[in-house]
Amino acid sequence: MAVWARHAARWGCLLSTARAAAELPRRLGVAACPARACPGLARRAVLPAGREAPLCGLQGHRRLSARSCSPPDCAKDAALSAPESNLPSVQQEQAKPEILPDLNAKILDEDWDDIPPSSALEVISEEEAVQIIAEPLLPIQSSTLRDYVDHSETLTKLVHLGVDLSQVEKRQKAGQLLLTLDFEKDVKKILLFLMDVGVEDNQLGPFLTKNPYILGEDLEALETRVAYLKSKKFGKSEIAQMVSRAPYLLLFSVERLDNRLGFFKNELGLSVKKTKDLVIRLPRLLTGKIEPVKENLQVCQIELGFQRNEIQQIVCKTPKILTASKKRLKQTFDYLHNIMGIPHHMLTRFPQVFNSKLLRIRERHMFLAFLGRAQYDPAQPSYISLDQLVSLPDEKDCANMLIATNASLVINHYNSDWMMQHSNRKIA
Repeated sequence: MAVWARHAARWGCLLSTARAAAELPRRLGVAACPARACPGLARRAVLPAGREAPLCGLQGHRRLSARSCSPPDCAKDAALSAPESNLPSVQQEQAKPEILPDLNAKILDEDWDDIPPSSALEVISEEEAVQIIAEPLLPIQSSTLRDYVDHSETLTKLVHLGVDLSQVEKRQKAGQLLLTLDFEKDVKKILLFLMDVGVEDNQLGPFLTKNPYILGEDLEALETRVAYLKSKKFGKSEIAQMVSRAPYLLLFSVERLDNRLGFFKNELGLSVKKTKDLVIRLPRLLTGKIEPVKENLQVCQIELGFQRNEIQQIVCKTPKILTASKKRLKQTFDYLHNIMGIPHHMLTRFPQVFNSKLLRIRERHMFLAFLGRAQYDPAQPSYISLDQLVSLPDEKDCANMLIATNASLVINHYNSDWMMQHSNRKIA
């Protein structure tokens, strides 16, 4: 009986040790490893052994737990390997931080949950398909601005102003410039500036068609050039007239404008007032090339034989002679002076004859010569003015110059009728 009592006490001790080994990981806050996950420990616990059996079973459990648990759990088990840490301790338990819920994330998740998922392969009804509006794709490159009008607010509003894009795209890099401009930031301020200078609303379209490059100019530079013209005593109406008739005028710097005005004043020997009147009448003298002007002045003086003072009078009355073709200028002078016999002083008095077509001059002179009325000397009777010869239309010209000739024709007509009647009476 004593032997059975000792064996029963030993078995009870082993069972209590096994229960304590199974509950130890749960008490320490580590993921529990059940007895079936550690079969070695169970076998060691139930075998009869000496007093070291419970301790060996506990050490075996630690080794199995180190292989089967996560790294953070293993770190905790390692801390328990010391003899003084065999029993569970509340101070050694690490408190996990409490995570508060994010209200914004929760609301965002709810919003996303309300939106049904979309897919490119989703089947839609015919009504929904008809309501889909596909915007036209922007062409990568094109030879015409017409393809970009629907995509560019700037081009659309310029068309509404009357700009001819078919003419603008012919100018070098003008189309690329317009595509890079923003109407509100870049174009609108230039339009307001031109209207303030004096360009009429209905002339903005033709103006920008001829000079689209002004939209890319700096507004401060444009205002500086207008201020320079005002400093030279040009009135607001005169500046507006010059800018409208020469759209490229404001593209030139103040230095170039000043040099061009000085050239005409010194080369022609004109006063400040006459120089100003000259460029007002023909403002493209400030924007065009200067070489043709110099060549025409030499032709008038050397080849045509005009004196310096005569050239001044001709230029002030007819500024276009400075930009006329040299060949046409010499042909017109040759016919007027050598064939019609008009002297230099008469050509200086009526220089507008150089602006007329040579064909018109020839036809009218031959008609007057046929009638015996080709008389251009004001000191002689039946004088025909050169101004009337080239300026009046054909109907008025004939009516003014041929009144006497028409009267004589009528008289001859009645005389012929009378003579025929009188001859018929004689025969009868």
